Amino acid sequence: MLWFFLIFSTACWGIAEIFYKKGNVSNEPYAHLKTTVLVGFFFGIYSLVILFTQDVNIRYLPINFIRYLPVALCYIVSMMCSYYGVRYIEESISDPIENTSCAVVPVLCAVFLHEELSVKTVIAIIVVVIGILGVGFFDPQGKAERKRVFGKKLALISISMPFCYMILDAIGTFLDIYYTEDAASSALVGVTDSNLEHTANCCYEFTFLLVAIGILIFLKAKGVKFFDMGENKESSAGKKSALQRIFAQRNKILAAVFETGGQATYLFALSEGSGIAAVILGAGTVIISFVLSRFMLKEKLSLLQYAFIAVIFVGIISLSLQG
Repeated sequence: MLWFFLIFSTACWGIAEIFYKKGNVSNEPYAHLKTTVLVGFFFGIYSLVILFTQDVNIRYLPINFIRYLPVALCYIVSMMCSYYGVRYIEESISDPIENTSCAVVPVLCAVFLHEELSVKTVIAIIVVVIGILGVGFFDPQGKAERKRVFGKKLALISISMPFCYMILDAIGTFLDIYYTEDAASSALVGVTDSNLEHTANCCYEFTFLLVAIGILIFLKAKGVKFFDMGENKESSAGKKSALQRIFAQRNKILAAVFETGGQATYLFALSEGSGIAAVILGAGTVIISFVLSRFMLKEKLSLLQYAFIAVIFVGIISLSLQG
């Protein structure tokens, strides 16, 4: 059963990446914010499921929500950066870069927690860095096309988004170690070894819901119709039925559904064991989204880029196995 959770989470997150790309189109100004809202509301629903089905101490939930806020915001902002970036760059490039956050976490642990890095870990980190630099450097055609279509400034911002995700997600993961490694030393209060991770997860998803509500208020103030694609006047909300407008946002909705599906089972997946679970959840998600982007999104990269992405995969798997 645990292996089912493991594979289910990996498949859900890999598929979600494809729908993130399909749903966050460049000609819809607030696409990334709408995606954040939908993910937040689905997460909010699941946080209630956790609250009433797991041994979460409701009495201490408000204080734990505040204490866990730095971690939750790192994760949420990193995901928003990802949603924004895939509006303009290929998923095949974005996702491998984003998931190299696993190379940043050991460095943060070494710097701030004075943990020693093994020679194998250092080599794996170097391999990942080489892969990232190679993917970006050997993309002259993609860079030129993005500059031509979106302008130099937007092209630069978009390619920086996966790196922003990588850094913020790594910081969130690093902080998460402090919060969830051991119930006795955790910054969260009223937790036990059995409910520690579920409490943290509940705080994270409830924070996501509050961010979603805030964004929804912002969009309303801006006069943005949530289910209006905003492409042109002919596709305005007034000329389409409610079902047609909802259907137009199906990719964002499906992305949120698959993201929540993966989130719903990943804690059970991790209990299978930190080593192989990290390999499948980390590298497996990237590989699934990478393959699907080639066949579903018809993305094509140069042979050198594929080679350097393979280098990134090797580095991610090596780091995961050492976890």
